[in-house]
Amino acid sequence: MNLLSVDNATKYWGEKPLYENISFGIQQGQKVALVAKNGTGKSTLLNSIAGKESLDGGTIAINKEIKIGLLEQEPTFEEGQSVLDYVLSSDSEILRAVRNYEEAVALSSTDYSDAVLKQLDLATAKMEEFKAWDAEARVKQILTAFKINDLSASMESLSGGQHKRVALSKILIEEPNLVILDEPTNHLDLDMIEWLEEYLTRSKLSLLLVTHDRYFLDRVCNEIIELVDGTIYTHKGNYSYYIEKKAEREANHAVTVEKAKNLMRKELDWVRRMPKARGTKQKFRMDAFHDLKKKAKSGKKEEKVQIQVNMSRLGKKILEFENVYKSFGDKKIVDDFSYVFKRKERVGIVGNNGVGKSTFLNMLTGTESIDAGIITKGETIVYGYYTQKGLSFDEDIKVIDVVRDITENHTMGDGTSLTPLQLLNRFLFTPEKQHSFISTLSGGERKRLYLCTVLLQNPNFLILDEPTNDLDLDTLSVLEDFLEEFQGCVIVVTHDRYFMDKLVDHLFVFEGDGIIKDFNGKYSEYRAYLDELERQKKQALKEEKKATEKKVQPKTASKKLSYKEQKEYETLEKEIEVLETEKEELEGKLSDGSVSDADEIREISERLGVIMDDADEKMMRWMELDEIANG
Repeated sequence: MNLLSVDNATKYWGEKPLYENISFGIQQGQKVALVAKNGTGKSTLLNSIAGKESLDGGTIAINKEIKIGLLEQEPTFEEGQSVLDYVLSSDSEILRAVRNYEEAVALSSTDYSDAVLKQLDLATAKMEEFKAWDAEARVKQILTAFKINDLSASMESLSGGQHKRVALSKILIEEPNLVILDEPTNHLDLDMIEWLEEYLTRSKLSLLLVTHDRYFLDRVCNEIIELVDGTIYTHKGNYSYYIEKKAEREANHAVTVEKAKNLMRKELDWVRRMPKARGTKQKFRMDAFHDLKKKAKSGKKEEKVQIQVNMSRLGKKILEFENVYKSFGDKKIVDDFSYVFKRKERVGIVGNNGVGKSTFLNMLTGTESIDAGIITKGETIVYGYYTQKGLSFDEDIKVIDVVRDITENHTMGDGTSLTPLQLLNRFLFTPEKQHSFISTLSGGERKRLYLCTVLLQNPNFLILDEPTNDLDLDTLSVLEDFLEEFQGCVIVVTHDRYFMDKLVDHLFVFEGDGIIKDFNGKYSEYRAYLDELERQKKQALKEEKKATEKKVQPKTASKKLSYKEQKEYETLEKEIEVLETEKEELEGKLSDGSVSDADEIREISERLGVIMDDADEKMMRWMELDEIANG
């Protein structure tokens, strides 16, 4: 079923087109990512599809039978609205029943009056009437995954990151036919991102999303739409397949442009020697020449951010922590932490939201005091601190004035001197954009400008707190290349697992209660380590349970599989193996790009969901029988 058709969509920002005459569609079951550079109108396009912005040209046709859910970068809510009211504010009778039931349960925990108990009875009856218990369980599962615990809290009392998590929960709970997500992984910790990945992969929801998280793109999406210079390129398959095909496309285009240039040289010589009298043949050849000229010029070099610093000299002593303590009241942030930083060190910091990662970074720079211990800072250290909040730019000043306030003539690492205009050119701010007001910049452009101001300090110790938020994929790639060559120290706090895996050598793991462990490896290795610990824990619990049952049960009470159960047990093993094989084959088809038909992609996605559910059910039954058989 066709959910959405975008036909010749055009949108201007002032006189400048964000995009012109772009067309694409989304079918049921597709999980599509929109990829484009910052400032090209990705968020604007998503808002137009959701009906929150108008187009300047073209049409967006939405199937009348479907419902769309949009996760905005900055969700809005009504004044005085509680988390519960916001999350369950829906036209769905089932979700209304769940909301009334949750409200009644909350009241009855403190008020035992007959009126409240009657309200609870009525709410319970409605839950029974609409068979809403599964919905209530799903609501709690989603809210728990995003660590939303206080449903009575007002939305106004929450932080920006909490707003985003609550808004994302609301969309998943409502289960619209088409979910539109704008940077869904921002403000989520790593556990939440991995849960969301798994949920969306198994869900039958259709998706259109914008994200910089390459692992997320690779594991969730089965189609990539790329917007380049006003042209849409569609790639069936995941992010890895898209990168491969994009490289092929650009290589083929380069060959075509080079051939056109060679032909144009010959045609140019003919044009210059052409007699004044122009017949039909000459006119035809002139028209062909102009077409050739256009094709030859289409191979303009793709501009990328140029990141370079004149790094300040870094001495032998860099930074040392000796038995450092830090608490806020009863909450421990750092408990007896010691560490000596070394040259070219690459440290990633991981841990749940609220365990004190940002506080630790402020302790590094001296903007946050410590309770006990010693932090010794080398005399040559020059910090470059890219904070999560970024700069609070004055909306009414021009982009170029931001840089002029820092430097009028900046010396780069290669010895060249650059003016503010030249510096901003390297960060892909055109002369027109440089003389625009801050208020006109997109979120990604603001982050790019902020990165420029940080690097202008010529740091030798970079602290990056969520540097990947809102940066486009091309800028991220350039930043990664720069950091790999950077000769100073780098500390990174990020939920972007790809970024962390590519750059860091080891991790500071914030486990809570002031405990910081040094893990020697990248994030993917740390995740595998945790998975193995969890497997061992489950195995130990299973063996402990078996041992306990053997002690308390007499030998005569031991149970054996019946003939029927034994047959079921053997059959389940084979069925699970068949399902796993089919699952691998289908996932392979989606990732290698061998399937291009939208209907077939949808059918494969739906089949994957069925297989996963069926496999889980059979595995649970097999484990029950296995426990009896081997008990």
